[in-house]
Amino acid sequence: MPLTLQRRHLLMHGAATLVLAAIPVDLSAARISEAADRRFVESLLRRMTIDEKAGQLSLFTAPFATEVNPVTGPPPRVKEVQAMVRAGGAIGFFGSHDPAFLRSLQKIAVEESRLRIPLIFAGDVIHGLRTIYPTPLGEAASFDPDLCYRTARATAQEASGFGLHWFFAPMVDVARDQRWGRVTEGAGEDPWLVSHLSQARVRGFQGPDLKAEDGMLACPKHFAAYGAVEGGMDYNSVEISDVALHQVHLPPFKAAFDAGALSVMSSFNDIGGVPSTGNRHLLTDILRGQWKFPGLVVSDYESEKELIAHGFAGDEEDAVIKALTAGCDVSMQSGLYNKHIPALVRSGRLPIRIVDEAVRRVLRVKQALGLFENPYRSLSPDRRAQVEGTPAMIALAREAARKSIVLLKNEGDLLPLSKSGKSFAFIGPYVSDTVHAFGAWAATGDSRKVVTLEESVRSTLGAGARISFTKACTPTQPIDGGIDAAIAAATAADIAVLFVGESATRSGEAASTVSITIPPHQQALVEAVVATGKPTVVLLKHGRGLALTGECLNAQAIVATWFLGSQTGHGITDILFGDHAPQGRLPVSFPQSAGQQPYYYNHRPTGRPQTNPSQKSHKARYLEVSNEALFPFGHGLGYSPISYGPTQLDRDTVRKGGTLLVRATLTNSGKRTQHEVAQLYIHDRVASITQPVRVLRNIQHVDIEAGQSHMVEFELRPGDLAHIHEDLANEADAGWFDIWIAPDATRGISASVRLI
Repeated sequence: MPLTLQRRHLLMHGAATLVLAAIPVDLSAARISEAADRRFVESLLRRMTIDEKAGQLSLFTAPFATEVNPVTGPPPRVKEVQAMVRAGGAIGFFGSHDPAFLRSLQKIAVEESRLRIPLIFAGDVIHGLRTIYPTPLGEAASFDPDLCYRTARATAQEASGFGLHWFFAPMVDVARDQRWGRVTEGAGEDPWLVSHLSQARVRGFQGPDLKAEDGMLACPKHFAAYGAVEGGMDYNSVEISDVALHQVHLPPFKAAFDAGALSVMSSFNDIGGVPSTGNRHLLTDILRGQWKFPGLVVSDYESEKELIAHGFAGDEEDAVIKALTAGCDVSMQSGLYNKHIPALVRSGRLPIRIVDEAVRRVLRVKQALGLFENPYRSLSPDRRAQVEGTPAMIALAREAARKSIVLLKNEGDLLPLSKSGKSFAFIGPYVSDTVHAFGAWAATGDSRKVVTLEESVRSTLGAGARISFTKACTPTQPIDGGIDAAIAAATAADIAVLFVGESATRSGEAASTVSITIPPHQQALVEAVVATGKPTVVLLKHGRGLALTGECLNAQAIVATWFLGSQTGHGITDILFGDHAPQGRLPVSFPQSAGQQPYYYNHRPTGRPQTNPSQKSHKARYLEVSNEALFPFGHGLGYSPISYGPTQLDRDTVRKGGTLLVRATLTNSGKRTQHEVAQLYIHDRVASITQPVRVLRNIQHVDIEAGQSHMVEFELRPGDLAHIHEDLANEADAGWFDIWIAPDATRGISASVRLI
């Protein structure tokens, strides 16, 4: 599919409006094969030995050294893998992006193995392979499913030239604790937003035809509730109620499966003492029983082996039995399935029917990918040059970068900056940096093609511009004399632009932290520059919501720029100098302090709420800070002020099963067109289980011309007022609901409706 706009537009009052409901979910691309193909699978299954069945349930890393010495032959690891493939000992491999080598393995599989079962090749392609787009959390700030679809589609097109069939993405965990490093991989703290953006990414990865060269099997992860690990510590335990599990953490997975995803990855964590990879209730009762999921489950890296460290399995054999019996079909990397399944089946400890059902699911997914029909799909050696880093992909990366940027503060309308008449001092460790542009999970990105902020500023302002660039410190260490140089540069300029924040290594897997502030040596740089009194813009590099402190908060402008990928510099300058206005919105709350974590807007009310900051005695609050976010979920400024009129309803009562129209008038009192993201929230005042103070139920993108007003309209449907009950039924309670159309999760003028 060409990289053109896929969104549907509604033209209302001359403004283009994107409505999520206009983006269809197409399940046809990923349907499991029909009866004729199932007969083929059953025939193949009957001919397989127990060792070959174990092989189809075992996934391994591919060799990194693939060059063949003409004298000694292939490296030992390559020889080992070739022998494994010849014996039918693997479902496939992950981690290699060498299509020629992967094609050679496929040739062995389909020409030299006994049953000619093709391999599947996988990769951790999270936000681009060579062309890197913003990290998923950054892209989620666009609040734009269409953008997420297009970057996912482009990623699939590019990766298809590198021999891949299967992505370990998207990450759909709802993350409410910014200490957790893997917040950066997902779409934030709100289940509704995570669900819709995840659907878009699944559809983008898999494309309109999963059997096509660029159709990639999506793998939502991590099933389940990994975003709820205690203390925000990676790999930690999870203690949550069934209601929270079903209302918050499972909906994004169900949405991804509804979009056609045919694989899912189990999570490292336990839930209430039962590790996910051995959790039959999750992997069988819910996934296969309630949801009728037809695809395969793959463990996270050696997570079936980690059942032993959890204290859930006594040894490797016990771990294999419990993982397979729970419903984990494929073992990633540990080799335990290959090692133990044959003997366990022969001894009678592991029923062959459990093994057969897992193998059946694997073979059907390979059929859905078209591998039996065309085992060399996505393995053409000459396709890489055709699909790698195309001009359309570069343009899309730039668009995604600027649409991900969130303007948090703009005192005195300092931004946008003028391209002439002013001098600028660009200061900080990321001004000329290429190493940290990508963020986590982008090891295959081409850092040589990163556009830095310095490069983009120079090309934007041209020769003769009065600009300076001062590193001042590294991302992790101070530089002798760096602060003095920064002060001198700022003093000599009209405006200072600081580019500070997290390094790529402080965000991602195994990057949980108790400190979610700007690193101390960079904070010292901020303090010194702001103290010069020069108007200052702070650009933040980060993969989580930050707790900003000190003089950073006194800067006239603060901009969340996340990890923006290959087009970092151009994305920022597009916004900084006003070629485009910022339109991003926060997908996570920025807290006042790390001590507030976990912090999220859609929390439940308490019996002693703090209804205003002056109430300090015997209220649900901390001694040091109020309960408000520093910057709330959904927050984001533009370059023209937009005011929201009162929320209006087409009726004051609605029957269960009925629909409700909700409207508000938005007015642009500024001097330029503003792209606004109107957000629809609800609150159930009295329910059988207390409900969050607000819950997001829809969004609408609208362009409003200067001096003009525009009415946005939403339709609330029966399911929008429902919640999970104690018996896990999802239904609405009769009673009063508050409804807001608002610019973020804390504002708006509400209206009320009674459900009868």
